[in-house]
Amino acid sequence: MAGTSSYPPQIAMPPAGTQVAIISPQFCAPYPVDLNIVRKLMTLSEGSFGVTDVNGNIIFKVKGKLFSLRDRRVLLDAAGNPLVTFQQKMLTAHRRWQVYRGESTDTTNFLFSVKKSSLLQFKTKLDVFLAHNTKEDVCDFRIEGSWFERSCAIYAGNTNTIIAQMHRKHTAQSILLGKDNFGVTVYPNVDYAFVVALVVILEEINEDRSGED
Repeated sequence: MAGTSSYPPQIAMPPAGTQVAIISPQFCAPYPVDLNIVRKLMTLSEGSFGVTDVNGNIIFKVKGKLFSLRDRRVLLDAAGNPLVTFQQKMLTAHRRWQVYRGESTDTTNFLFSVKKSSLLQFKTKLDVFLAHNTKEDVCDFRIEGSWFERSCAIYAGNTNTIIAQMHRKHTAQSILLGKDNFGVTVYPNVDYAFVVALVVILEEINEDRSGED
């Protein structure tokens, strides 16, 4: 089981019983879930990005097609089943990633997209739009904070309601495994597969070496 966590203080929480299920309700737990994001996982046969629970059990893996014409990543569950596919949309002013159910990139399986809220950014700010939000006047979720410090929060829309929060891991194990490891606390009734998908995109946008937007 994924681990439980205490809430950070002075944070607006989602209303009790409100479920945020974007990928699947099966990934919504009635308690806070602590996940570890581990890059350079030695046990992974494909890719170098894994997600574990507090006990070190792999929950999700990310495999990528680095040299394809379009950057693509696939989020897998622990059994290797594809949950969602990420694809970077080319030739857009603001870098945008689109996410589809399964291994499809067909429009009928489109779930949500993520893009930078502005071209020039000193701190991370990404907007998330669900498939039905075609006007994109107001984002459905947003990500703000400092990627360099691994201190980002995911908010519901333009509210101050946090649904998940990243934090750097300061444990002997994390030091041993490398500085690229950090934790994410997902609040109750929030789809933690969706949160992991957002973290993968956040990592891709911020770690891209091309420097282009």
